[in-house]
Amino acid sequence: MARKSPPAPVAEGEVTPLPESFFTFEIAQIKDIAELKVILHFSHLLSRKQGHPGVVTRGELLAHCAPVMGEKEFHRGLKLAVERGVILSSRGDGGEGEEVYFSRKISEPTPRQSNIFALYEENIGLITPLIAEELKEAEKRYPGKWIEEAFREAVVLNKRSWRYIARILENWASGGKDSGAHRPGAKKSGPDKYIRGRYGHLVKR
Repeated sequence: MARKSPPAPVAEGEVTPLPESFFTFEIAQIKDIAELKVILHFSHLLSRKQGHPGVVTRGELLAHCAPVMGEKEFHRGLKLAVERGVILSSRGDGGEGEEVYFSRKISEPTPRQSNIFALYEENIGLITPLIAEELKEAEKRYPGKWIEEAFREAVVLNKRSWRYIARILENWASGGKDSGAHRPGAKKSGPDKYIRGRYGHLVKR
């Protein structure tokens, strides 16, 4: 069997960006070093892809990982990352094509696990320690589906503020999520519907 060549060296000074949520949330969930290695290799490859959304093929990921960690460890780590929804997978050509991998986005939230940190970073910005605590509390208090829908509604209305999103969740919890009073287009509603009332001063316009 021909010996596989190691990955091409990275240029000096070149960096691979990782989202803040990786350090504030994801890394605490990783129990197997193989999963961590695969996630880091995947992030490295994805950061060098052109276009949106970027995808990495199974062949590319295997070629990058196997010389460093071995195929057995690679397959174990990839399986864990996909099962937890950190890396999403898909097949083209009606399920017969090569498997490809991509990162989670708000338009395609994983049903396995709501990641409020990733949603925040992708749609609002960097997470401060104070915001991180509020996000953790919100994730404990509200269903994951509510959180995803609240972020989506705020994005649609161009109200990219955690205070605005928190107010949506508070209204759904107190008045019923599916009541007409809490949906766009309802009477006396609109983009400013969450800046009225007792907590309105907390919402940034």
